[in-house]
Amino acid sequence: MKYILRLFVTITLFCSTTSFARLEDSVWLRKMSDEILLRGGCYEDLRVLTKTIGHRLSGSPAADKAVAWGRSALTAAGADSVWLQPVDVPVWVRGMEWLKIQLEGPKYTKIPMLSLGNTEGTGGTILEEAIVCVPDLEAFEQLPEEAVNGRIIFFNYKFRQDLLNTFEGYSDAVKYRWVAVNKAAQRKAKAVIIRSVGTSTNDEPHTGSSRYNEGTPHIPALAIGNLSADRLAEACMRKTVRAQLMSNCKLHGTKRSYNVIGEIRGAVHPGEIILVGGHLDSWDIGEGAHDDGAGCVQAIEVIRTIKSLAIKPQRSIRAVLFMNEENGVKGGNAYADSAKAHDEKHIFAMESDAGGFSPRGIGLDMPDSLKNKIRSWRPLFLPYGIYDFEQEEGGVDIGPLKKLGVPLSGLLPDSQRYFDLHHSANDVFEAVSHRELKLGAWAMSALVYLTDKYF
Repeated sequence: MKYILRLFVTITLFCSTTSFARLEDSVWLRKMSDEILLRGGCYEDLRVLTKTIGHRLSGSPAADKAVAWGRSALTAAGADSVWLQPVDVPVWVRGMEWLKIQLEGPKYTKIPMLSLGNTEGTGGTILEEAIVCVPDLEAFEQLPEEAVNGRIIFFNYKFRQDLLNTFEGYSDAVKYRWVAVNKAAQRKAKAVIIRSVGTSTNDEPHTGSSRYNEGTPHIPALAIGNLSADRLAEACMRKTVRAQLMSNCKLHGTKRSYNVIGEIRGAVHPGEIILVGGHLDSWDIGEGAHDDGAGCVQAIEVIRTIKSLAIKPQRSIRAVLFMNEENGVKGGNAYADSAKAHDEKHIFAMESDAGGFSPRGIGLDMPDSLKNKIRSWRPLFLPYGIYDFEQEEGGVDIGPLKKLGVPLSGLLPDSQRYFDLHHSANDVFEAVSHRELKLGAWAMSALVYLTDKYF
């Protein structure tokens, strides 16, 4: 009987303590929410980044300006220390480019296009050749050699609209930026056109990174918008279609750039690091607002919020603005190499690189014991519309840290509109909602707060 009584008292005390801790956490998370929604600086930070610097492909003068901006923004946010971490990045320049196609009769019609990143163009000359249209890689493999040799291959593969998670659709279609180019080059095609990897119903082309396999000819590769792709596919069904392509894109070696890092030093365990980050570079079109200006300013907002509320974290909180995610991941690899070389202990890393839309979940790439710990905090996130803790997701830039055993996490915003804008000229400041952006910053701040307290 005494044992049962003691057990009852122990359980009661545990439940009371747990309930009190949960209430205390809820109060603090609400304070963070009020701070960010009422006084947050991330939206203004994004305006300055996008409107005074604009797009910022790594290796460009604009990327240099973005590094200086990031250093200033982290200092203004209250980071105890801010520094630059050297990164050598590729210098890819798009240059002048155009595409004309015989959509109706012999007349050539100019259509919107974008060369794929890291590819080489025509060297300023005009490439004129017949187009061969295929719906997918399987159909391409069935073409005889004479149908491929010397031709321009158009891969008319459509982004799957039936997949509710658009990142699944992206994973399915993005191989046409990588695999298709090399497959066609190996079979002596002259150039490749792909349907843009995007969900949009307009004619804005989407760029993105590509890469030639070793020993593969460096043929031009470009993307066209969905409306032009529909018109081209229809024309190819009626007749032999020819195209004229001129492009000057080319790689011009490498250049020194930097990751930008700001840190709040931990009060109890300063050698243990919690990382939040986004990538500072963008493609050379649009303004890189969602991809990934949003992630950068949200990471900065985590620092600002902790400082503004006078929170004294146990561990060091580090915000990293990575360079060269889009066409090389040099920043992410340099950061992981440095962490290993200096024997730094990262206990958690979180990335925001899926747009500044309303947060719906938090991806978890870590052992099950840690996943379950974070999932136990779900009730604290539900009032803010964040419910999905089931996806295994980290991030491209923090991915190299996985080899060091670091638990990874990725912010999961609502994905339905992201690939309407992704890697296109429509990714601009005006496409970002200040409330959605701030809610994402809150989600990151809340997870950092809880991780620092309970991990």
